[in-house]
Amino acid sequence: MNEPYVSVEELAGRIADGSLVALPPDYSLVAMAAVRALIRREARDLHVLGVPVAGFPADLLIGAGSVGTIETSAVSLGENGFAPSFTRAAKAGTVEVRDATCPAIHTALQASEKGVPFMPLRGILGSDLLAHRPDWRVIDNPFEADDPIVLLPAIAPDVALFHARFGDAAGNVWVGRRRELMTIAHAAKATLVTVEEVRAGNLLDDEVMAPGTLSGVYVSALAEAPKGTWPLGLMNLYEPDAAHLAEYAHLAKTPEGFAQYLERHVLGERGA
Repeated sequence: MNEPYVSVEELAGRIADGSLVALPPDYSLVAMAAVRALIRREARDLHVLGVPVAGFPADLLIGAGSVGTIETSAVSLGENGFAPSFTRAAKAGTVEVRDATCPAIHTALQASEKGVPFMPLRGILGSDLLAHRPDWRVIDNPFEADDPIVLLPAIAPDVALFHARFGDAAGNVWVGRRRELMTIAHAAKATLVTVEEVRAGNLLDDEVMAPGTLSGVYVSALAEAPKGTWPLGLMNLYEPDAAHLAEYAHLAKTPEGFAQYLERHVLGERGA
């Protein structure tokens, strides 16, 4: 990565309308500051891939009218219950829902990571999902008789979007044990990352940090964003803001409440 750090707003501006955007789950490293910036720029027709599940950021984007399609194995606010914007949109048919499973999403991303057009997966044989996913093909194992296997087409996101604890001047980012983020970055055409803190030196030169570091070769652009996952938490640095998430879950139950939340906590950041 040869580009300097950019602002969060510029980072979000690099995600074109209609893009397939891969987002990590709420318990991982979610680039919430960039998600709010996407809503402020009025992004439209995004195709969200929850890796492997979706939560608060997807629900927020759906409620704001930014999402056309979502592919994931679940959408939930965890202990705060159902994702209200997603539920409302799914019932109204304003968002296309492509059901998947956690292993299926990881397998399809691994296919792109490896540069192959598909990958086999066995565990979804017999699932009702096969009837609803014509792009998933059941074939006979060419190496053994009477042994069906499912082939999943590779998923290559246009953008992988996530947060990282550290970044450096070389564009490397430290994600620790969140290995799914490395898979997303390897599979995606572009990887955009917000970082909590910019560290001096090169993370890949540090024997302790290197194993959890994604090389800047895979990073397209970076933005520094302290508390960039808020109101979600970050790696024991700060806990999720439980009161804020509960407020969202309550307000978002109605379109009017969601609009209040959006004005108060997202659109109100415009120009900040």
